Amino acid sequence: MDHQKLQHLPIGLFASVMGMAGLTLVWTRASEIGLPIVKPVAWSLGWLTSLLLLVLLVAYGLKTWRHQAAVAGEFKHPIKLNFFAAIPIGLILVATIWSNHHLGVAAVLWWVGVSLMLVATLVTMSSWLNHDHYQLGHLNPAWFIPVVGNVLVPIAGARLGQTEVSWFFFSIGIVFWMILMTIVINRLIFHDTLPDRFKPTLFILLAPPAVAFVAYVSLNGGQLDAFARVLYYSGLFLALLLASNALRFLALPFFVSAWAYSFPVAAIGIASFRQFELTDDVVFLWFGWAFLIILSALVPYLFYKTVRSLVKGQLLVSEGA
Repeated sequence: MDHQKLQHLPIGLFASVMGMAGLTLVWTRASEIGLPIVKPVAWSLGWLTSLLLLVLLVAYGLKTWRHQAAVAGEFKHPIKLNFFAAIPIGLILVATIWSNHHLGVAAVLWWVGVSLMLVATLVTMSSWLNHDHYQLGHLNPAWFIPVVGNVLVPIAGARLGQTEVSWFFFSIGIVFWMILMTIVINRLIFHDTLPDRFKPTLFILLAPPAVAFVAYVSLNGGQLDAFARVLYYSGLFLALLLASNALRFLALPFFVSAWAYSFPVAAIGIASFRQFELTDDVVFLWFGWAFLIILSALVPYLFYKTVRSLVKGQLLVSEGA
């Protein structure tokens, strides 16, 4: 990679790891609820996700070494700052994937991811509290990314026996999700519409309740109570709301932010399969398969558009302020 172009490697590309990991986990869940024949698909996707994370970590590490000013610029950016949390989220998701195969590897990745997640959350929220440059127009659903990372912790954490640590992060995520949800909805309703390149981030609204549902059920001993139902059905409603605006999203040109479509769709797909397991209601199985089919078409499309953008010289360019 041309080292001058490397300075423009966007931190937002780590969202592709989230999308790939989500696709892997949806296929894993599908194999666990009655389709063991697709287990090799999930296994292959897990390796591809791990490789993608490694490649991006090396590439962004080189960017950090050679272009400290460019990295500092992203770190100080009121929107791009939130995507730094996608790095520990990627580690936590890969740990979740490996927890199905090798608990030792999963534990190492999980602890590294959790430690970085705490640092990313503290740094991001400290920036929010001590800012001198944020404006209302900077607010968009990408601000949920550090919150989603906290809620993800218990999914593998419960399996690894780290109950109290998992509750700690779940508590952070669930409280600040509700706070941010209020602020973001206010911004969306009463202020200027989002610029086109940030409109895909609206899908991130779907991720916190869907992920929180899966995490909460794991922490609650696999029990489906009233709070779990509120989380799932609020996520399902948001999925339907976003689907009703599908034509608006399809009309948008491709941006790196389009990867924001992928992980939330995976999250509600996994939640739907889990809801089926808990209720034995086939409607939720249909929802799960519908989301899996959509995601299985979406992720390859996003990869194609990303690679095409790279080849045409449109990916590693300055995105402006």
